[in-house]
Amino acid sequence: MILLWALLAQSEECPALLDRGRKAYEAREFVRAVGEFERALPVCRNRGQVLLALGQAQLLAQRIEASIATLREATALEPRDALAHKLLGDALYLSGQEIEAEKFFKAALAIDSRHEATLYALGRVYYQQKRYPEAVRQFQKVLEQNPESYRAHDNLALCYDALRQDSDALRHFFKALDLVHKDHPEYDWAYANLADFYLRRDQYEKAFHLAAEAAHRNPESARNCFLTGKALVRLDKQELSLRWLQQAVRLDPSYAEARYLLAQVYRKLGREEEALQELEKFRELREEPRPRR
Repeated sequence: MILLWALLAQSEECPALLDRGRKAYEAREFVRAVGEFERALPVCRNRGQVLLALGQAQLLAQRIEASIATLREATALEPRDALAHKLLGDALYLSGQEIEAEKFFKAALAIDSRHEATLYALGRVYYQQKRYPEAVRQFQKVLEQNPESYRAHDNLALCYDALRQDSDALRHFFKALDLVHKDHPEYDWAYANLADFYLRRDQYEKAFHLAAEAAHRNPESARNCFLTGKALVRLDKQELSLRWLQQAVRLDPSYAEARYLLAQVYRKLGREEEALQELEKFRELREEPRPRR
């Protein structure tokens, strides 16, 4: 009788915990979601699926090592679940284990060769490894299934940029901008990436307008502020560039490139003491590995 009551309690408690975890996850309260899914583990029978939910919540709560451990167990229990393998690949990629991440992305595609998110993720790994032709193939596969994937267009443009195929790069940058202009106001990457493209080709006016739009869409991005400031420097608008570069280093104190450019602007404006301070910070940072931006 006691055992039966315990089983009934478990069956009633599990859905409530999973529902609370799901609602927390959808509200982007990832730490709370982690707690709910952790409490669900001992009372839910489908351990593999609970582990999958927990691992995903841990990943977004930036508990990367915990997420890796959870998702390893999930893939062992759910060996035919493409999403479990893909999420483990994501966690490994974020921890810097790109080779192992590639292995799990490929395992996910062996289960479901058309899994769009995995095709995209594998393309990003290849891009980071500078395996640009392989990255191109992955993003093209995404676009074959979903021509409206603005992220795939944006990343395909980055690949063609790296391959020095400017006309192809611009074609996909412009397609990404067309797709995000109205329908995805939260997406700033295409604007920032194209701004960087134009900066490296001395087209500073175009770069400024694109970078400023990226910063408008995401003012918390140090890179967006840096690119806007850099374009203004190249346009010889030193005073205007200051607030953008200062904001870039406020948002990311470890941004060595922004520190260096800020020092140059201070020097041009005759603010030698501030220039020396920024140069000293730049020297301290330049030997440290840069985070991915």
